[in-house]
Amino acid sequence: MKEGILRTPDARFENLPDYDFSPNYLMIDGLRIHFVDEGPKEAHPILLMHGEPSWSYLYRKMIPPLVEAGYRTIAPDLMGFGKSDKPSKIKDYSYQRHVDIMVEFVKQLNLQNITLFCQDWGGLIGLRVVGENPERFGRIIAANTGLPSAKGIKAKIGYPLFKIQIRRLGTVTPKQFQENPNFMRWVAFSQTVPELPIGSLVQSSTLTNLSPEVVKAYDAPFLDASYKAGARIFPYLVPSQLSENKKVWDNVLTKWKKPFLTAFSDKDPITRGGERYFQKMIPGAQNREHVTIKSAGHFLQEDKGEELAQVIMDFCKSS
Repeated sequence: MKEGILRTPDARFENLPDYDFSPNYLMIDGLRIHFVDEGPKEAHPILLMHGEPSWSYLYRKMIPPLVEAGYRTIAPDLMGFGKSDKPSKIKDYSYQRHVDIMVEFVKQLNLQNITLFCQDWGGLIGLRVVGENPERFGRIIAANTGLPSAKGIKAKIGYPLFKIQIRRLGTVTPKQFQENPNFMRWVAFSQTVPELPIGSLVQSSTLTNLSPEVVKAYDAPFLDASYKAGARIFPYLVPSQLSENKKVWDNVLTKWKKPFLTAFSDKDPITRGGERYFQKMIPGAQNREHVTIKSAGHFLQEDKGEELAQVIMDFCKSS
């Protein structure tokens, strides 16, 4: 393993509640990328993409019913998360590198007619993968996510202005963030908190009261702060590829006539309302009965995992 790349010991993942899936690995860009791959290899593939600061553990409630229904169900851990390798230096993480790794991931597995379910950064990355390989995807379900974009001068100055705004906010305490959990405060908090409290963050963004064992499972990939470089920098990278994202909107998504469904939750203060843009701009999302997952927070997989699995199955059958 190269210098500067961390790998969480397997012992950290032993006896996690409801997560007894066999590990699978691919080597991509010098990193060992972990993924869950359950169900018949020849079956219709469903790709479940997680975001910040979670990992494939987030999908433990959804994988079994999807597999039982006969689908090949794949849940990768992004670089820096879960059982995947973790570069220890923040400079080794970029939005583009995440996209490149997942594009290669889909190619190495030679996935076709994919149903993509993407939440949080799973959408920011997953929709870019769709943009580069639209022929490999058959349908998309977007949940509590987005794909921020801009062109021209707005694209050039958007990210620099964002950085200035974050610096002006300065230190944001956990209490301040909880009092007003908007996106800018979340970014400032993630960059200034002494150590990112992964499990506590997942708990604070779900309506379900998680057991101590489940909170510990979200903390499991991160032995100490050095393992959290990817989790810490992720929020700061959100608007870093505005022009690249605009190309995906212009060249692929606004021309996407294949089935597209939104399944946003009703209790997420960060992404609430974002589904309307998808519904308006994407042809395959129009004239469709979209889903609102009720009584669910940002991590709706944690609050309503079984219901989401049924949404995916119903969508696949009807489209």
